[in-house]
Amino acid sequence: MSPATGVKTFKIDGHDFSAAPKETILDVARQNRIFVPRMCELEGLSTVGACRLCLVEVKGASKLLPACVTRVEEGMEVTTTSDRLENYRRMIVELLFSERNHICSVCVSNGHCELQSMAQKLGITHIHFPYRYPKEEIDASHDRFIIDHNRCIMCTRCVRVCDEIEGAHTWDVMGRGIGSHVVTDLNEAWGSSETCTSCGKCVHVCPTGALFEKGRSVAEMEKRRNFLPYLTMMREDHK
Repeated sequence: MSPATGVKTFKIDGHDFSAAPKETILDVARQNRIFVPRMCELEGLSTVGACRLCLVEVKGASKLLPACVTRVEEGMEVTTTSDRLENYRRMIVELLFSERNHICSVCVSNGHCELQSMAQKLGITHIHFPYRYPKEEIDASHDRFIIDHNRCIMCTRCVRVCDEIEGAHTWDVMGRGIGSHVVTDLNEAWGSSETCTSCGKCVHVCPTGALFEKGRSVAEMEKRRNFLPYLTMMREDHK
């Protein structure tokens, strides 16, 4: 580490890189266009390490580490691609598919879904786990938007953008483990929420089309996510 600047030097896949003291492995990978899969992480929102798709190998570590929340250390040696990592990542995506009712061939988000795109990138052609086929609800009580829990992957992007960017905290998580769901207020119908500002930020960050706008298919919706880093920067400047 440079004593003057605090810059840390380390390796990713055998190549030398440098990082600021608070930067994570994923920060550096993104800056250098190194592909590390992730579903819950989105630039401009806080990181929670929920999906575990960004797992990487770090030399000397006894377990795989999530790149989104692991800060760079001096001399660290990171591996982003290996047979072990590929197997873990494919398993995670397959579990996401089997947990809810993600049937791409009959889904209106077909061709416009980050989960589907991730499966294609990882070479997944079929699911090895049995589908659970849970009876999930669709809440269309809001004047403008709908939430289809069948497509939700619990990335919590909607929860974080509503709290951190909009400041409303309409969304939250109820339950534990496989039984958890995103809910509005105290598990009330979205249309009856007194905190929702109808800004649509939650809809724009949803990766699968679980949140969408009435009267428009997911294919017709333009996802505007580039506002997040700017709004986050402005929020930090005003603290």
